Amino acid sequence: MDFNVKKLASGAGLFLTRAVQFTEEKLGQAEKTELDAQFENLMSRADCTKHWTEKIYRQTEVLLQPNPSARIEEFLFEKLDWKVPSRVTNAELLGQYMQDAAKEFDLGTPYGNTLEKVGECEKRLGEAEREFLQTSAISFLTPLRNFLEGDWRTISKERRLLENLRLDLDACKTRVKKAKVAEAKAATAPDFQETRPRNYVLSASASALWTEEVEKAEHELRIAQTEFDRQAEVTRLLLEGISSTHVNHLRCLHEFVEAQAAYYKQCHLHMQELQKELGRLPNAFALNSTNAIATPSMVTEGSSSPVETDTLKIEEVQAPATGTRKARVLYDYDAADSSELSLLADELITVYTVPGMDSDWLIGEKGNHKGKVPVTYLELLS
Repeated sequence: MDFNVKKLASGAGLFLTRAVQFTEEKLGQAEKTELDAQFENLMSRADCTKHWTEKIYRQTEVLLQPNPSARIEEFLFEKLDWKVPSRVTNAELLGQYMQDAAKEFDLGTPYGNTLEKVGECEKRLGEAEREFLQTSAISFLTPLRNFLEGDWRTISKERRLLENLRLDLDACKTRVKKAKVAEAKAATAPDFQETRPRNYVLSASASALWTEEVEKAEHELRIAQTEFDRQAEVTRLLLEGISSTHVNHLRCLHEFVEAQAAYYKQCHLHMQELQKELGRLPNAFALNSTNAIATPSMVTEGSSSPVETDTLKIEEVQAPATGTRKARVLYDYDAADSSELSLLADELITVYTVPGMDSDWLIGEKGNHKGKVPVTYLELLS
């Protein structure tokens, strides 16, 4: 019990000494030990690293999980060491709804069939998104969090300890200075004509006491200087480790970019495949117009029927004298049969229409090759 009281009293005294030193420094009444310029630069660099790492980490969390409630739930699960439940992505949920609707509307109808295809694609997009989220969390978010919760806490702890030792050192310097001033006053030779012998003896005794006090203060100063220098070196080594942190974060950033590129590339491929599939499906509006043309009351002599369109021979089609246009290809397209023309993205082709042809298709020509091309893959130029 006595030991605890003494320890508490000693700690309170040390805290009071540091508080007094800190206050006097702020008021300009005490000197402050300044760190060298290189050390100050290291601390500024570390503070800057912490500041921007924290901002990048928080915003990356928002990018990967925009729902704040979900982020809070995941944070609590991690703190409690519980397994974070697997979440269905929005794209997967949308795809499931589309497929359920397709079954209700009948897969044999154009709308139901299209819903089924789009729903399947949305599910694939959702799976790619989940894989991207997992990869990014492991390769990018985790290293940033480890720095903020591990390395930076250690650096902050050592810097606080260094600041406390610096206050102790400056307090010791102040005590030494005051003790030397008192010793000098006590050592001043008294006037024997006006000073009694008893006072002279007391003055000599006080001088000896102040000399002892100076020696004690200088001893404490040497100890404080040694502890401060040792802590400064430890803190310097930790601050210099920020360079290694930058190298590690650079590698993680490259991995994050690669994960993003792979994710968007996969999404692009899925959408291209979906567009090709939709280009081969019958269009509901085209079917309605076809049914109208096939009505006996509307068939006239010389008009083209759907059967004639299906049996259209591409090699016999001739480009009209007027009405041809240039078009830029938006996406790659692989011909399904010999009547179609394969396309590459960004190439320019000549297109035109022929009587009786489906409105979703055009005749395209590039060089000596000719064939049907889907309108959805083209950007018509003036």
